[in-house]
Amino acid sequence: MDSPVQTSTLHLDRPFRLDSGDIIRGLTVAYETYGEPNSARDNAILIEHALSGSAHAAFFHRGDPKPGWWDAMIGPGKAFDTDRYFVICSNVLGGCNGTSGPSSRNPATGKPYALSFPPVSIRDMVEVQRMLLAHLGIERLRSIAGGSMGGMQALQFFADYPSLFDSFICIASTMRHSAQQIAFNEVGRRAVMADPRWNGGDYYGDVPPEGGLSVARMIGHITYISEKMMQEKFGRLRKGKDDRAVFRPSFEVEHYLDYQGIAFVRRFDANSYLYITSAIDNFDLVSSISGANRCRGENRARGTGIDAMRKKKGLVISFTSDWLYPTQQSHDIVRFFSGLNASVSFAEIETDHGHDAFLTDIEGQTLIIRSFLDALIP
Repeated sequence: MDSPVQTSTLHLDRPFRLDSGDIIRGLTVAYETYGEPNSARDNAILIEHALSGSAHAAFFHRGDPKPGWWDAMIGPGKAFDTDRYFVICSNVLGGCNGTSGPSSRNPATGKPYALSFPPVSIRDMVEVQRMLLAHLGIERLRSIAGGSMGGMQALQFFADYPSLFDSFICIASTMRHSAQQIAFNEVGRRAVMADPRWNGGDYYGDVPPEGGLSVARMIGHITYISEKMMQEKFGRLRKGKDDRAVFRPSFEVEHYLDYQGIAFVRRFDANSYLYITSAIDNFDLVSSISGANRCRGENRARGTGIDAMRKKKGLVISFTSDWLYPTQQSHDIVRFFSGLNASVSFAEIETDHGHDAFLTDIEGQTLIIRSFLDALIP
């Protein structure tokens, strides 16, 4: 793709009902597509992003030297080959990159929603994406794929609507958070809410809670990197120590975390962080599926079960050094979907890169995913 890509926006006129029972009016969805649909329109792959991602998954925006967040995986000849597949990625509900979220304008008041935006779930996110697919004229997808929170969305969407998919690809993810995983997110949320500038979520038009959000990102980033990787990269190296300064960053790792925190607050909304991490913590695929046949309004098409899963295929990938979402949780996913009669493959990639390996360990993932997708072709 030589020309720059652009983010498109879908405006949904009809009310959208969430899991909570709340209704959003005037919903917008930001999305990007790469490649072209074939004549049968059955070569589409839906990409799901992680917590801080966006619809901009690949290629370049005009004037921006930085490509999309998974550019190494999406494109001609890459894992998700845009010469063969029509690749779609959208920003999640509750986000801050073009899809409706707490920083969006509330049409009833003309002001940002802030905390009046209703709580969202992983299922709400995929329901919005289902409407996007209908808008794009896609009735069936070759696969749905994502890492971390993106993996949760892939699992939820596939489990709710298996007839829409030939397969799923879940990378470095889980079916539900452990107490420890919830605890890390809660500390991050408390850091945001303890910042005086958070102001109960009503900070739009003023200085946002940069300090609290920066600390939250630092906490999260520690969980993304393995201890071995952090030690090899930073160790106890010091940088610019001022002996007269007290409690100023002096270790290289401190400066690195400062950089990550500052970079994050420049591109992400603090309230979106609260909403999305809450959705992640409340995600529980097993409980979700057990209640899946309780129809609600526009979602009557949802159906799960052994018959729906039969002949469906899945791929689960984990990383040896990922201590945020350890391999055992990937094994749980394999067992669960195998029990629903899906044919699920599993691969564990040896790496020191920790949870972030789904963004950095490209070669191993590419070989596995390319082989998996090739095997789906009749």
